[in-house]
Amino acid sequence: MTGDTSKPLIETHDLSVRFGQQAVLRELNVAVPRGQTLCVIGESGCGKTVFLKMLIGLSRPTKGEVHFEGKNLAELNDREIAHERTRYGFLFQGAALFDSLTVIQNVAFPLKEHTDKSPEEIRQTVMEKVAEVGLPTEALEKRPAELSGGMRKRVGLARALALDPELMLYDEPTTGLDPIMSDVINQLIVSTRKLHSVTSIVVTHDMNTVRKVADRVVMMFPLANLKSDEPQIIFDGPPDALERSADKRVAQFVRGEGGPRLKEMQKHNHLDSSH
Repeated sequence: MTGDTSKPLIETHDLSVRFGQQAVLRELNVAVPRGQTLCVIGESGCGKTVFLKMLIGLSRPTKGEVHFEGKNLAELNDREIAHERTRYGFLFQGAALFDSLTVIQNVAFPLKEHTDKSPEEIRQTVMEKVAEVGLPTEALEKRPAELSGGMRKRVGLARALALDPELMLYDEPTTGLDPIMSDVINQLIVSTRKLHSVTSIVVTHDMNTVRKVADRVVMMFPLANLKSDEPQIIFDGPPDALERSADKRVAQFVRGEGGPRLKEMQKHNHLDSSH
């Protein structure tokens, strides 16, 4: 592990994003220390996935900055940012595997692209990673279309771990999975952190994931439902403090209570139809 462990590995300063007239993120200040597992929660449309994309420099903020180990991503050229990305692992929502490649080829892809390892060294690393995520050997020559959703997620995780990243980013890692496979993925997130001492950021709306993997939770709220002077982050603390939050919006999300939001929608629709 490199760098000063007393400083955040990644942090945002007044991070704001707009798409045309629509504001998605507003003045977010989040610092993630090395080794921490941060869960980012919030209802659909609050900007969680956009936040993740900003952290890896896939998009540039409208305002504000993202710093990775003290470097402002916006000031890096394409070659420099490509190098920094080799220090990240990203598990996409749909795993984002290459359909035409086998499991082995998918996991090997970043190693071929970004290292000088020999074919034998690459194969050895691939076998280590697929074993780590519990993939059976009979799946290794299959293509993504032949795999279950849970297997595809595990292949995606093995590929994300191939370069031994310092920062792991997970976008809705349990979406679309049954409760057992969701728990398998949650346990893999925990074991990945223990095995590799990685810093992890997990975007999720699955409270089981939050309870199982998080050291810290940040909850975002859709800007459309906030006043211009209200902060977008409505909770930042340990997971066990979520249940005790005095903010009704936090409690409703944690308990999955949709009644107040339904009334709000119905009221909004009534106002629209009365114009």
